[in-house]
Amino acid sequence: MKYGGLVIEKKEYVLLKRFMNLSGYYKDKTLRKSVEKLVGELESAQIHDEADMPEDVIRFNSTISITSENGWKKKFKLVLPTESDVNSSKISILTPMGAAVIGYAKGDTLIWDFPAGEQRMLIELVEQEHKYIDIDSI
Repeated sequence: MKYGGLVIEKKEYVLLKRFMNLSGYYKDKTLRKSVEKLVGELESAQIHDEADMPEDVIRFNSTISITSENGWKKKFKLVLPTESDVNSSKISILTPMGAAVIGYAKGDTLIWDFPAGEQRMLIELVEQEHKYIDIDSI
């Protein structure tokens, strides 16, 4: 990993912890497994103030391009669950793919377990949309 571990902005960290606390309630086995893996990675994550966040780290409202070792490519925007719309390529943080990529950086390779099996993915592009998230309203 480029930064030695996940890099998460403080407010987004608080929000992720709220979502992760519900992980015991997720009925979908794959999603629950993804959330549990993310919870483990958050334990050693680097937490930064907004101003100190590297531009190439995946966070809420980032647009990401990834390629798997199997050859498929995907470009999507990582969003809050309320903004999720698969038809518009807006993927919720509470999906296996969303949980897989948060906190990683451009150039990182990650391995994640999806419904179709384990996948190795390369993060090729990270674009930021600086949009304020009011965690108290969620």
